[in-house]
Parts: sequence; C-alpha cells; structure tokens
Amino acid sequence: LTEPDISAIGEAAFLHDVGLYAMSPGYYQSPGGLSFQERLDLWRHPVIGEQQMAKLEASRHAQLLVRWHHEWWNGSGYPDALAFEDIPIGARILRAVELYCAAISHRPYRPAMTDEAALETLRLSTGIECDPHVVKALIEFLEDLRVEDEELRAKDEELLTKDEPAELES
Repeated sequence: LTEPDISAIGEAAFLHDVGLYAMSPGYYQSPGGLSFQERLDLWRHPVIGEQQMAKLEASRHAQLLVRWHHEWWNGSGYPDALAFEDIPIGARILRAVELYCAAISHRPYRPAMTDEAALETLRLSTGIECDPHVVKALIEFLEDLRVEDEELRAKDEELLTKDEPAELES
C-alpha cells in the first residue's frame, strides 16, 4: 500500500458510516429485520457518506472509499456494483474489517458473535463479499494480535504473582 492509500484508509475508516449518521434512520436500531423499503433506504448511506466527507473536506480518495465500502468482491454490493479489482484496495479492506467488526458487535436483532464465529463468517465471505487476499491478511493479522495478547496476559500474570507478598511463616 502507498502512503496516500494508507492515509485515505485511515480517514475513511474513521468516518465510513458518516452517511448513516447523517440519515439517522430510526429503523436502523429496531430489533426486527429491515423491510425491503428500509433496506433500499439504507443503501443510500455510502453515497450520502461520500457527500458528507466532501463537506468535511476529506481527500477525494477517502470520499470514494466511503462511497465504495459496501461493494462486494462478486459485484453484488452497492451503490455502484463494482467487482473484483475495480473496487479500490482500501474499500476492500474496509469491507472485510467492517464485516468482522459488525459480527463481534451486539446488534438490536442479535447478540455479538464469538471471535471464532466472526472469523468463520469472514471465511465464508471469501470470494463473495470479500476479497480472498484481504480476508487472508486480516485473519493472519487478527491471529497475530491474539497471540500477542496471550503473551502480554501471561507476562502480566507472571508479574502479578511475583509481586504478591510471601506467606508469613508461623
């Protein structure tokens, strides 16, 4: 990735759903599923997000990543039905990360998934919703984070047990 790509991804990741917040649809937090009409309305949020990003004077690159963060690898996403490499790499990264984050987050219509279930959801999206290379890289990254977290927890536990006062002998 180039520096402009990385910068635009960071900018877009932070505000990727700004269009949804600008719309503020009441149905979005309802516990039931969305009606077809509500789903059609919701599909407008990436375009509204692109417009909001322009108002915020975000880079054009970031604006387009916000517009295309719901495009699917197989071309069945929205708003422009882009497919494969026609979807910029930044938007493909946002798509996979958002899918994973949505899976591990509580929603009004379902509880948060376990990490294992979320990873399986991500794997199942490969080649359909998400770019296979991006999914592979994201899973490797998440695995590296998990290992690092376990190592840090083990070190913390070791330090905590080392600092405990010794039992007083009678």
